[in-house]
Amino acid sequence: MKLEELVQVSAAVASSSGRLDKISKLAALFALIPPDDLPTAIGFLTGSPRQGRLGVGWATVASARERQPASSSSVDLRDVDAVFDKLASVRGKNSGSERARLMGDLFARATAEEQAFLAALMIGEVRQGALEGVMLEAIAKAAVLPVDKVRRAVMLAGDLGAVARAVLGDDREAALSQYQLELFRPVQPMLSDSAPTLGDAMSAGVPVAIEWKLDGARIQVHRRDEQVAVYTRNLNDVTAAVPEVVAAVRALPARELILDGEVIALAPDGRPHSFQITMRRFGRRLEVEQLRAELPLTAFFFDFLMHDGESLVDNALSERLKRLDDALPATLRVPRIVTEDLKEASRFRADALARGHEGIMVKSLSAPYAAGRRGSGWLKVKEARTLDLVVLGVEWGSGRRKGTLSNLHLGARDPATGGFVMLGKTFKGLTDEMLAWQTKELLAREVRRDGHIVYVRPELVVEIAFNEVQHSPHYPGGVALRFARVKGYRPDKAAAEADTIDAVRAFLPS
Repeated sequence: MKLEELVQVSAAVASSSGRLDKISKLAALFALIPPDDLPTAIGFLTGSPRQGRLGVGWATVASARERQPASSSSVDLRDVDAVFDKLASVRGKNSGSERARLMGDLFARATAEEQAFLAALMIGEVRQGALEGVMLEAIAKAAVLPVDKVRRAVMLAGDLGAVARAVLGDDREAALSQYQLELFRPVQPMLSDSAPTLGDAMSAGVPVAIEWKLDGARIQVHRRDEQVAVYTRNLNDVTAAVPEVVAAVRALPARELILDGEVIALAPDGRPHSFQITMRRFGRRLEVEQLRAELPLTAFFFDFLMHDGESLVDNALSERLKRLDDALPATLRVPRIVTEDLKEASRFRADALARGHEGIMVKSLSAPYAAGRRGSGWLKVKEARTLDLVVLGVEWGSGRRKGTLSNLHLGARDPATGGFVMLGKTFKGLTDEMLAWQTKELLAREVRRDGHIVYVRPELVVEIAFNEVQHSPHYPGGVALRFARVKGYRPDKAAAEADTIDAVRAFLPS
């Protein structure tokens, strides 16, 4: 398929304010694309090419855009995909000049509209409101299949493009049936929303499961007989880094299972270390056994997805928890109570906080496991008010911080547009180590500069503590954070998992 056709639809979707209109335009496009090109097209439209980071900076893109645009289109999606493969694989002494050559050749063949789209794609600035949820509904519409069935397939496959290629092929119903929960094919974890208070989280007046909210690293563990694999929330295999988790799961009296939980480093008195200390166990090129002795990890599981060949994801949480309690000893389960009594829940929360944990989770007992989705089935209530936000830009520091990128521009996710809404800035809470790390990481994501401000691809998630949210005319979202300070970066989270502007507004005083 010609790149020109995709660029035209992308522009039409960007100019449309209605969700249904966006879906219709995308569905019409998907119906025309050869199935094998669909993963590439979807990756381009969502701003996430399958190659990931291409090693191309804003200056190289700007230089390529100086090429005279072609008068007519001659670029296919596969041409672009092939160039991206080469860009991602370039290494060595002359890699910079080789990337510039590859990009210059591609941009010379592209029209002005195609050049603008390719530049935005390469620096992470594709923003036309085509979120994954909109894409999913468009795929279902093009395939004339129920949205819930397509959503389930994507949930289990963890790959929107692969599902699109399958369901828009010849045998569409059969394509859906191939997607089942499988051992050693991790699924996206179920996500939680925030509740301002415990009372808000329990407002339905029905029994709920209440658990400790741990500030650890999310894991998903798969086992078949003696084979055990451990995956992160980003679905990366970290089995070799956590031998104590492997040993604990291997000792369980089950032949097959998939567990969802967290690992956390605990001090000798049982209190949790910070998230940053726990994450030291997942660094590269580490002496695992030495670090295991110095910084042991404790696993706490809170959900059960598969047990001896039986998928449990469609079962209510109450049933999954019963299975979990029967199969795992208490030492491997996150502490939990089931209650509808606010006073009892408050006592449980106070105990969790006294032990050094950051709050509690409130979970609906009737909810199925909605992999990869965020909703009211799981609600987190933290003691300290924090939000996971995305870095949109950063300012060069002055004084002692001269030469480092310091003042962060913070944004919340906007579900309506697929972009991010700026909430304010902060340089508070940053240690020298953080300053050095973020300077390197943010410069690698630079897209442009405006004086002392460096604008970056919205990829890095940072946990921000704050005192309150207040109305503000100075920022696009109409709100700002009061006394915002950096608690720490969250390399385990993608920008798509950042808190939404609606979640931020929920903290406004009533």
